[in-house]
Amino acid sequence: MPCACQKNKQQYEVVAESGKVVFTSASKPTADTVAKRYPNSVVREKAKTAPTAVK
Repeated sequence: MPCACQKNKQQYEVVAESGKVVFTSASKPTADTVAKRYPNSVVREKAKTAPTAVK
């Protein structure tokens, strides 16, 4: 289970050409370095999802 202290930190995802997320990091330089290992990959900010309401 992730730590609650990470909830407001921006995270970055490395997305391979196939559309699969292959790496997630809080450090953009690290994500950029990992992206170099995957041809045609993209580094994007991870979307922060709103908590779903429990009914």
